[in-house]
Amino acid sequence: MTQRVYLDHNATVPIRPEVLDTMSEVLQIGGNASSVHAEGRKARQFLEVARENIARFVDGVSGGVIFTGGGTEACNLALQTRKTPNGDITRIIVSSIEHAAVLAPLDELAENEGISVSYLPVSEQGVVDLEALSLALKDPSPALVVVMAANNETGVLQPIAEIGKMVRSHGSLFFCDAIQAAGKIPLSMKNMNIDILSLSAHKIGGAAGAGALVVRDGIVLNPLIKGGGQELRRRAGTENLAGCVGFGLAARLAMQGLSSYENLSSLRDDLERQLAVVFPEISVFADSVERLPNTSCFALPDMRAETMIMSLDLAGIAVSSGAACSSGKVTRSHVLEAMGVQHNLLEGTIRISFGQTNTASDINHLISALKGHVDLSQPQLQSVNRM
Repeated sequence: MTQRVYLDHNATVPIRPEVLDTMSEVLQIGGNASSVHAEGRKARQFLEVARENIARFVDGVSGGVIFTGGGTEACNLALQTRKTPNGDITRIIVSSIEHAAVLAPLDELAENEGISVSYLPVSEQGVVDLEALSLALKDPSPALVVVMAANNETGVLQPIAEIGKMVRSHGSLFFCDAIQAAGKIPLSMKNMNIDILSLSAHKIGGAAGAGALVVRDGIVLNPLIKGGGQELRRRAGTENLAGCVGFGLAARLAMQGLSSYENLSSLRDDLERQLAVVFPEISVFADSVERLPNTSCFALPDMRAETMIMSLDLAGIAVSSGAACSSGKVTRSHVLEAMGVQHNLLEGTIRISFGQTNTASDINHLISALKGHVDLSQPQLQSVNRM
């Protein structure tokens, strides 16, 4: 059987062997980190080491690390921030290209809590409009500003340090969803003026089902889950000890591998050069701005991503059409729509996201399979166009 080619690392990174081994050991401890006996104290020690590893990973403070059940929960919890040093938060300013974990709860917040929500536009390359943010911040009322570090679909990097500085000078708070950026670019809550930051274990080689929200000192959150005193009463429920410990180890290993991760940009650039030769009509999105080194998002006009993904899967290649959080459905990207992408491209968008195990031969396999699919599809497209 031919070995499969995995090109969907932005959806999930295969668990690191070291993490799997450590989690297996922790699962055999049998202690609850909230218990005061020896087994409980041992579990607590493991948990606090993991907390320190994650704090170090993003240049935060260990006391500000809140373990959650994943990145989505972390993002939802971040939106429960209600106070700034200058008063209660009554409005949220959010970029129009955020992940659904951020966008989906906003309507409920607006309806049930009277929070005003305004959306920041982005350029054709997917970069947040800083002039629009500056204008929004002229309103003196305290705000929670929400901008992701890196887009999960296009890989576009936002000017986070500049945004953080603008928000801090206004006396508002800045929440940065760093789930897709973590482990791929350096992150520093201090240097980037980030007040609240979300992370997910399975994006950096940990296990799915573990996440974290990291907050700086003084941030007040309304807990989403109530019932116990865990996580300093900010997130009730017995912690997923093995998942959290694996998360902490994955964070430490990701920090060590940051310098080598940049090398993936050569694979990405090589892919895009070859695609342009084989498919002159191709559109590569956001190729003129800073992106994650591992991510390429492109489209072929009048092609359907759904059929391309299935065709590539049959050829032994795993790719995505964008976000991998829609119950397996391939839908139009709100990110690309916000960037003003033409409708005949929206249906045929493919995202390639490399990992450390990918090689140049994977690119050759991908392009060969794509060419085969397009060649088979052309007669069908010509027949449809004649009708």
